[in-house]
Amino acid sequence: MPSIDFLTTLAGYVHWQLTGERVLGIGDASGMLPIDPETKDYSAPMVEKFEQLIAPGYGWKLRDILPRVLMAGEDAGRLTAEGARKLDPTGRLKAGIPLCPPEGDAGTGMVATNAVKQRTGNVSAGTSSFSMIVLEKELSRPYEAIDIVTTPDGSPVAMVHCNNCTSDLNAWVNLFKEYQELMGLPVDMNDIYGKLYNHALEGDADCGGLLAYNYFSGEPVTGLAEGRPLFVRSATDKFSLANLMRAHLYASVAVLKIGNDILFNDEKIRVDRITGHGGLFKTRGVGQRILAAAINSPISVMETAGEGGAWGIALLGSYLVNNDKKLSLAGVCRRRRCRGGARARRRGRLQRLHRDLQGLPAGRVTGGGLQEVTIDMDYVRAAQQSESLSFYSLSGGYVF
Repeated sequence: MPSIDFLTTLAGYVHWQLTGERVLGIGDASGMLPIDPETKDYSAPMVEKFEQLIAPGYGWKLRDILPRVLMAGEDAGRLTAEGARKLDPTGRLKAGIPLCPPEGDAGTGMVATNAVKQRTGNVSAGTSSFSMIVLEKELSRPYEAIDIVTTPDGSPVAMVHCNNCTSDLNAWVNLFKEYQELMGLPVDMNDIYGKLYNHALEGDADCGGLLAYNYFSGEPVTGLAEGRPLFVRSATDKFSLANLMRAHLYASVAVLKIGNDILFNDEKIRVDRITGHGGLFKTRGVGQRILAAAINSPISVMETAGEGGAWGIALLGSYLVNNDKKLSLAGVCRRRRCRGGARARRRGRLQRLHRDLQGLPAGRVTGGGLQEVTIDMDYVRAAQQSESLSFYSLSGGYVF
């Protein structure tokens, strides 16, 4: 303890190695020590209590070893020559690139889903899960199941973090993978997940009486110290594949529901939109429906549902260097998210166009009262990759 020089998070450590700056985005910093919503800095009373109870006898003060708190859009330093060599030993990457304040999964997930305004939220669901609800007001009292953190621009957020989500479900899915391998059948995990998840929707509303306890590890929200995954049924329960999968899908979000019930039922928190991202939502519509039923709230899912942090930190980087109009973080996220959604929809249209044109003779399109147009299929294929092709569809014909 006397030798502590610097205390930070994983994101803060990587940033320090790349820039030499001991800084941290306010969202990640709020997980280290409570943030004062007025000063946008560490809570002075909390720091003082620590100094009185813990720090005496040591040669450092808490603020000496904590990273400096930065808001989204503030200068967090530049890539140093040493940092560049750590990323690229060949020397092609040059120093001087500006870096945004570092944030962890929670902060980048909020940005990626445009959930940084009050009355919005997001849920990240994979092997673990968490929900983030941006608050309009303080909670009436502290709850062990809920952490108060902030958005990357400093708004208070109620966070429910669960150690367990899809790990047990993934283990069961792997049994079906082993079966296919045993039978000599080709294995496509996306296909296996897709078929099993969709089949779960055909199960009984009560999962046929089947119960899954998906505790791979301890769970602070429910007070469980160690993991003990269990699957329980009676002889009279309806033991079917659909019910089996449905029970495990509901188990994946059960603990998340417990924490959010406190927010929605006890604290009367209201949200206009919750966006889901992470592996649970890769199969279109299924994870979305399961979570919506569990927390009794509408859930939207982005086209890039399986992505999250990487897109979020890219947006934060863009907010630092491409915000000449001084828009709010929510404004930038909204614009970028709309553009991203439009690109995804456009890419889908291009893929359908490419598919439809494959069977046409000599690449010529007629119909729908449109003028005959010559199609260069190489151009269509290239445009499908670059998303540079503009077209409209009318009555089965295409205009470029």
